[in-house]
Amino acid sequence: MTDLPAETVTEVERLTRLAREAVDEGAAAAYREERASLLADHGYTARIREGDTGDVLVCYPTDWVEDGVVRPDRIDDTDRGVEVRLSGPGDPDEWDEVEERNRAVAERVAAEHGDPHGTTAHALADFMGNHYGKPIAEATEDELAEFREEYFPRNAWPTERQQALLEESVQLTVEEAGSRFPG
Repeated sequence: MTDLPAETVTEVERLTRLAREAVDEGAAAAYREERASLLADHGYTARIREGDTGDVLVCYPTDWVEDGVVRPDRIDDTDRGVEVRLSGPGDPDEWDEVEERNRAVAERVAAEHGDPHGTTAHALADFMGNHYGKPIAEATEDELAEFREEYFPRNAWPTERQQALLEESVQLTVEEAGSRFPG
């Protein structure tokens, strides 16, 4: 079992996403330093593993590392490591959980901002869950562009008002999901 508390993993993921989205290299470096400090408090370190199916944030105990390299002979329990998908398709085994989270975000947007924002939020929840199997909070700039340019006009049957407010609706939804709106 991992030694990292769930709230620490959530914060580390948030800092990683902010660093990746930062326009200014100084800000990105500050986010990475804050992440490193938070992980060090728990005896962990992190790296980004890039692969064909997307990027993954990997957090592992520092006692597994020697000279900056993970030593397999030092890995006593693989469950101590933590992996968080940063891009690419989500885990289809977690679809119900993703659907529940996305639907809750859409409901909050609808309750706080009414229509057409709520209707658009539900369309974005459908898109992220069905096409990427991941939470709205993890939507990349490219995925949001695909939603706005391709999915939304073809599948949501938007009204003129809904189309006119599309950008604002997407921004409200992404921010309600707890992420920073790219762009």
